[in-house]
Amino acid sequence: MPVITLPDGATKAFDAPVSVLDVAASIGSGLAKATLAGKIDGQLVDADTMIDSDASISLITDANEEGTEIIRHSCAHLLAQAVKQLFPSVQITIGPVIAYGFYYDISFERSFTPEDLEAIEKRMKELAKQAIPVTHQAMSRDDAIKVFEGMGEDYKVEIIRDIPADDILTLYTQGDFTDLCRGPHVPNTSKLKAFKLTKLAGAYWRGDSNNEMLQRIYGVAFAKKEQLKEHIERLEEAEKRDHRRLAKVMDLYHMQEEAQGVIFWHEKGWRIYNTIEQYMRRIWREHGYKEIKTPTFADRSLWEKSGHWEMFGEDMFSFEADKHQYAIKPMSCPLHLQVFNQGLRSYRELPLRLAEFGCCHRNELSGALHGIMRVRGLTQDDAHIFCTDETQVRAEAESFIRLLLKVYQDFGFTDVVFKLSTRPEKRVGSDDLWDKAEQALGQALDNCDLQWSELPGEGAFYGPKIEFSLKDCIGRLWQCGTLQLDYCMPERLGAQYVAEDGTKQVPIMLHRAIFGSLERFIGILIEHYAGNLPFWLAPVQGVVMPISDKTAEYATEIEKKLRNQGFHVLSDLRNEKVGYKIREHTIARVPYLLVVGEREAAEGMVSVRTQAGEDLGALPLSDLIQQWQGLLADNA
Repeated sequence: MPVITLPDGATKAFDAPVSVLDVAASIGSGLAKATLAGKIDGQLVDADTMIDSDASISLITDANEEGTEIIRHSCAHLLAQAVKQLFPSVQITIGPVIAYGFYYDISFERSFTPEDLEAIEKRMKELAKQAIPVTHQAMSRDDAIKVFEGMGEDYKVEIIRDIPADDILTLYTQGDFTDLCRGPHVPNTSKLKAFKLTKLAGAYWRGDSNNEMLQRIYGVAFAKKEQLKEHIERLEEAEKRDHRRLAKVMDLYHMQEEAQGVIFWHEKGWRIYNTIEQYMRRIWREHGYKEIKTPTFADRSLWEKSGHWEMFGEDMFSFEADKHQYAIKPMSCPLHLQVFNQGLRSYRELPLRLAEFGCCHRNELSGALHGIMRVRGLTQDDAHIFCTDETQVRAEAESFIRLLLKVYQDFGFTDVVFKLSTRPEKRVGSDDLWDKAEQALGQALDNCDLQWSELPGEGAFYGPKIEFSLKDCIGRLWQCGTLQLDYCMPERLGAQYVAEDGTKQVPIMLHRAIFGSLERFIGILIEHYAGNLPFWLAPVQGVVMPISDKTAEYATEIEKKLRNQGFHVLSDLRNEKVGYKIREHTIARVPYLLVVGEREAAEGMVSVRTQAGEDLGALPLSDLIQQWQGLLADNA
């Protein structure tokens, strides 16, 4: 009979086979009530799983992160059950867990409406209160096909037919609803207390644009209602900060149907873009980078040699000319190698740092496009560092990490998450090279005294990478910077240098970016600051407003003097009340509002108030200039 070992090392002996839930009950009724699932010798299982031999057991409750994942997965099933009850003709497809929640893709003859969403959520809550037991049953693939054929669930049948014939599958049932799933799930629906449906979207069946467009219902779920409430408040705050809405208010850019996924920058938005670009150019100069510019497209043969065509060919834009097939670059690395290859390099030139604002294009699905956060045309702060050996690699990696942290700090980001993405299943290069590369990047993080975690299988096809994610002021993570170590592409593209002993050697290549893409980084900045950008980044730093036409000339004179000092200033001479103008420019997130009347004109002063509503009173123009120059000096 089983002897159960608990996480603290204590043991419990039982006279007969027991379930995970029985083990919890033997410890206490409160624990049994809280148990959602368990782990048997490290394997996640349902709470009713029987144990008939000695085992190590840990219990999963809603206090565990794994417990929250189970709740979210069970909510996806609850959603599908509610939809089937309300709309019996629907067909269900897949319903995975995602960050903070879940979704389910559904086939239906008409589009769901917001009112449908409300009705579905209401039914979900009714089903949850019924405490419907959730059971599971193992069966062969062929038997599972018969079950879903009997239900008329054609998509499920297609999924199951792609599973190996000898696999044993698990079907989960709650009341009148059965779904294919690996599990585990909650013991009964009463465990699902804090969820909310959030939005509708479209999604192609199996992600293939040649297939039917399905309807995706998104939801969020948490272990406790308080957590759900906090999350909804964060979503509401995020909506207020949505860069697409603020961009209209601030007149930064627009996008339109005739050019999906590419940006029409307006003057003010382009000014932000150029300010960031100029900042990064200064950083490059100070840290020994050589700025270059490479073509926007190249012959397909180059992309085949680099490996990009095999891995990303479907996501690349291509065209034919002069009997050649060309591809528009999705990234700049193979082209930087062409610059390296011009002339025979010496070891004395390495490490060689080549940087570019690389204009790249990627054939993103239209459904994936999102303002300037996800686009088809983007500009990367792309740089590649060519090294002789692992000693140089580690030094350059550590130097880059410290530089990246300084850059993020300059833009107001001090909370950064570090993850090391290791070898993917589809890759080039030997395991020995991957071992060296992964160890080198891990060592660089350790030497910078940083806490980091691993993302198994998420590396690039040519090498492992460190992903740098920023946490914004409302707690969202944005993956921006990367550092990738590559032994393979330089060899594939014939890169060599003359070593100290006169032999020709292949350089080691570091791919690195800090912003990732300028477009996305600008979107992140807008949302992080809710449009109230730091003075040095603001596209309009001040607006001069005369109280009446009598001081319009003085307002124009102030504007000119401030512009001559290098500040981005406008004068608003419209025949409108000053109060109206102040409200309008406050909404447009202008940092300083300068009001001039007859008194200010007579005394050579300006009345200053900030976008936040602070009244700084009347100041001599020279004092204002000195104050503004100090604000700029902080990021000079």
